[in-house]
Amino acid sequence: MSSRSSNRAAVPEAKAALDKFKYEVASELGVPLKEGYNGDLTSRQNGSVGGYMVKKMIEQQERQMSGK
Repeated sequence: MSSRSSNRAAVPEAKAALDKFKYEVASELGVPLKEGYNGDLTSRQNGSVGGYMVKKMIEQQERQMSGK
């Protein structure tokens, strides 16, 4: 079986900005996300960070598309 991960950034240059965004969202939601190991967090906590990131990115794209 291949050990190659399919979880790769479409724009590698954006990785630092996405990481910063992830920690900002976690802070807003009160999720104690830290660099490194986060295995002590629940799936619900991690999922809420990812879900909220997607929601905010979609809202930003909709504003941009509407010209606002």
